[in-house]
Amino acid sequence: MLHVLPYLVAAWIFLAGCYGLATSRNLIHAVGCLSVCQAATYVLLLAVGYRDGATAPVFSDIEPGSRPVVDPVVQALALTDVVVGATVTALLLALVVQVAKRHGTVDPDELSELRG
Repeated sequence: MLHVLPYLVAAWIFLAGCYGLATSRNLIHAVGCLSVCQAATYVLLLAVGYRDGATAPVFSDIEPGSRPVVDPVVQALALTDVVVGATVTALLLALVVQVAKRHGTVDPDELSELRG
């Protein structure tokens, strides 16, 4: 059961963010909930890349194949995920600021001018 726990935690974080996103009545809150959904991917990548008893993938002091190492690709993906998540959050918050300036509200229900 313990090997499935990180995947369950990632799913719970993602569902909590989705619930907040679906029930949000504020655009800033919606951006925050989207960031919570993004945090679930961090946990998922950490769960995928974890190996019990493994060390960092630096081969200068050990013989190749003598002990297990973690996958550096998953670490690079996690770092890329953090950077992309921060960029998307900053872009969405900038859009919310522009919506608030032009329409005077951050409530999606009051943005009647945007309806088609």
